Order: sequence, then structure tokens, then C-alpha cells
Amino acid sequence: MKIAAAQLNFHVGNFEFNRKKIIDYIRSAVQKKIDLLVFPELAICGYPPRDFLEFNDFVEKCIASIESIALETKDIAVVIGGPSKNNTGKGKSLFNSAYVLVNGRVKEIINKTLLPTYDVFDEYRYFEQSRVFNVIEIKGKNIGIAICEDLWNVGNNPLYTQTPALELKELGAEIIVNISASPFSYLQDSNRKEVLKENTEKTNIPIVYCNHVGAQTELIFDGGSFFMNSDGKVVKQSPFFSEDLLISELINGQFLKGNVQSGSKIQLIHDALIMGIKDYFKKLGFNKAVIGLSGGIDSAVTFALAVRALGNNNVFGVLMPSQYSSNHSIDDAKKLSENLGAPYKIVSIEEIYSVYNEKLKPLFKDLPFGLAEENLQARARGVLLMAISNKFGYIVLNTSNKSEAAVGYGTLYGDMCGGLSVLGDVYKTEVFELARYINKDAEVIPENSILKPPSAELRPDQKDSDSLPDYDVLDKVLFEYIENRKGPKELLKMGIDETVVNRVLRMVNSNEYKRYQTPPVLRISHKAFGMGRRMPIVAKYLL
Repeated sequence: MKIAAAQLNFHVGNFEFNRKKIIDYIRSAVQKKIDLLVFPELAICGYPPRDFLEFNDFVEKCIASIESIALETKDIAVVIGGPSKNNTGKGKSLFNSAYVLVNGRVKEIINKTLLPTYDVFDEYRYFEQSRVFNVIEIKGKNIGIAICEDLWNVGNNPLYTQTPALELKELGAEIIVNISASPFSYLQDSNRKEVLKENTEKTNIPIVYCNHVGAQTELIFDGGSFFMNSDGKVVKQSPFFSEDLLISELINGQFLKGNVQSGSKIQLIHDALIMGIKDYFKKLGFNKAVIGLSGGIDSAVTFALAVRALGNNNVFGVLMPSQYSSNHSIDDAKKLSENLGAPYKIVSIEEIYSVYNEKLKPLFKDLPFGLAEENLQARARGVLLMAISNKFGYIVLNTSNKSEAAVGYGTLYGDMCGGLSVLGDVYKTEVFELARYINKDAEVIPENSILKPPSAELRPDQKDSDSLPDYDVLDKVLFEYIENRKGPKELLKMGIDETVVNRVLRMVNSNEYKRYQTPPVLRISHKAFGMGRRMPIVAKYLL
């Protein structure tokens, strides 16, 4: 039996685009004599559709599109994800479903049984849980179909009481097809393989895994679809971050071998961020980005990634020095732009800043220089960037990293403004790793931008270390608190200084209001700021 997984980049709600792409791949698969072609979870509408699912018109277009696609399946069987109506009269009005298309019609609709409601997932909001299992006969093989989360319980997940893989085994499944919408994190590929391996250990059944690829706002889908034999070994895998038609043949119950993907943590993050930028612009209908260049490492890394995603002629750098900016910062920013062949302009904020101060003098009187004056500079820069954005139709890319965002080391409506946060899920220590990775073949980011002490340059001789613990220490605390959800007592047991723990956790929790007002953050970890981390703004805990 010849099976293919179509790992594709869909666009949420773009039915004609998605439908045409699916039909093109079906026709190609027919020419290649594929017996079974598999598309990802909710492929017809793109994932995640979120509250579009509350519109009946949206659901009807999903169903109509799938019915029209079915007409292309006279010489092939197709599995494709989409919402379906719950006609039982009980529970929510929709199921998250896999449509089985054979001989020009919808042969069967299989509904998802395990609905994730954690982190970025909120499927109980829209879908009814199915408790029915069955297998489908295709080309003489009994195919069990599971939808993403259905295989994430192997009998030990406290969130669920059912184990779909075991249910499908009881019904005589010879192959399990898993259609998925599994967002990227730098650990997710290994996590998926481990979970699906556990399924094969329980069932001794080979698995076809088909995932989305492409970015939908903050969620990045890495693809990495694969064939796994009954011994739990991945024998063939699609590349990460690109569309692919992965084909293998099942002979004597096992898939034929091919290439299997791998990549370092930093390589995966680098490639994910490039796809995140590229798809955000493409799907919104924008072509060009504008970035404030400070000469520091965060703006340099953001600039380099944007150039790789959009092309050097589509990324515009703006240097906005003040009286506190060092000469080397201006030189470093200019050198970066020249290394990348990207245009830039220098627009000093000294005069603007002076006017602001003059206008505020009657109100501020003789109060000493402080945070207000520092933030005025950042906000002046934000105003200039947004003006350029409006005038030329550019999107401002935000350059704040996760460490800064976590502790509130940034200025609302200033350096925190923008249409997309590129590094908002990347810790400062990882930004340095990214810079080194970008420079692995040649110097792109000036060495001085990497080596010099980080500084906001909003007052004389300012350094980040004046306001924050060293980033090695800070990032360790943040990672354990945010990603691993370790509280103060657990952090102290790890040997971290109590003063540092209390200080950092207080900063994180007191700055939640800032993070509610920032651009969408490209997600590269298993716990990013944004839709997957929900904290109250007005709370007393740890304050």
C-alpha cells in the first residue's frame, strides 16, 4: 500500500486558496499512484480557526469545500481534517473531524475524542468530544484514524480517561493515521516521536503522522511529518519548515525507509523565526518591515532574521541616536545594514527629545532626571517608527527579547511597540546564541554588537546590569518559573539566592499589564507569553 502525507501551509479562512492547494496535491498523488493521501487536522480552514467556528457561514464553507474536493477522489482515498456538525442534539454543535473521501464522495467522518484545553489549545470551547471509535477499510487494509491529541494518551495522561490507540487496536486497525496541528517548540519534534513511540509499544501498529507547516500569527507549525514503524522507529520524515509530499510504501506491515530530520536547538529556533516572519507578512498582505536599529544585539538579530525572511530590499533600518548614544552603537548599526545590503536612515531624536522636555518643564519643574525622561526617548523612537509604518505601509518589527519582556525592562508605546514581536519568546542568552549562529559562515552581525555590555543607552554610561541580575542568572530563574512553573520554594532548593528569586519573581508578576499590550509573540518554546500563558494582571501573589 502506497501512502502519502501532504504537509502543507494553509491560510486560516482562505477557502479557495486551501481548496486549490489540496486539489493540486490530490492530482499529483493520483499521478504517483498513491493509494491513501493524508492531509493535516482542520486543513480545509487552517489551524487554529478560533472564533470563526462560531459562524455558521464559516462552517458551511468548510463542509462545501470538502464536498467539492471529494469529487477529485475517484482514483484515490483521502483523509482531510475539517469541522463537522454534531447532529445528535447533545453537546456542542461541532466536532473536530477527519473526513474520509473515496470514489468521489464523503465515505466516513471520524470525530476527535481527546480535546486539548491547555497552553495554546482551547478545543472544548468549540467542539464536542466523541466517544465512538471505528476503523475504515481502504485497499484491503483496516485504517484507524486519530486526530492529533487522540494519540497523546497512552493510558497515563491524567487529563483523559480514554486511550484511542488501544481502542483502534481492539477494532482491528492495521495502520493508525494521525492528522495533526502540532505547533513548534524547540523540543516538540522529540516529544512527538516519544509519544507516538509509546503508542506503538502499546499497540504494535505502524503510524502515519501528518502535521501542518507554516505560521498562523504567533503559532509556528514546523511540519516534520513522518512514518513510524511498529517498533517505534521513525523511518522517513518530511523536512521542517517547508511543504512536502512524503511518500512511503507499506510492505509486510512496515514502511520503507528514507531520510529522518534533525537539527540543533538554535538552528530550529532560527528557521522557525524566519518562517514566522515570512508567513505573518505574506498572510497579512505586507511586504516590508521597518526596524529601529540601536547597534545592540537584539535589534541586530531581529534585522538579520527579517532580511533572511523578506529579502534585504524589504527591510528598512532606522538609527535614532540621542545625546546618550555612543558612537560605536551608530557605527555597529551602520555596519550591520551594510553587511546585509539593506537600506537605512539616521534620524536623530535629540531635537524631538529637547522639545518634549521643554513642553513638560512647567509640569515637571525641578524634579530630578529619571525614568520619565528615559522613557521619553524610547517613545520618541516609537513615534518615528510608527510614522514611517503609516506613511509607507511597513510593519514595525519589535525587538524586545523574552528576558526583557518577563521583567518589564522595556517602555510601553516605545521600544515595546510594533506589529510583531520576533524575539519575545527568546531569552537574552539565546539571542547571543542566535547571533553566533547567524555569523557561523561570515560576520553578519558586527562582533562588537555581540561582545559589548548590553545597554538601553537612555542615560550616561547605562548598562542592563545596573537594573537586572546578570542574564545567565536571570534567564535561569525565568526559565524555571515560566517554562517549568517552579515557585519560590522550589527555586531556593535549586541553590538560587533568595534575594534574586524574590526580586525576579516580583518583577515578572508586577509587569503582566505590560505584556497584555505588546504585539503577538512568535512562539518557539513550550511556554510563551501570549495566548498560552494566562495570568491575572491585578494579583497579590509574589508581589
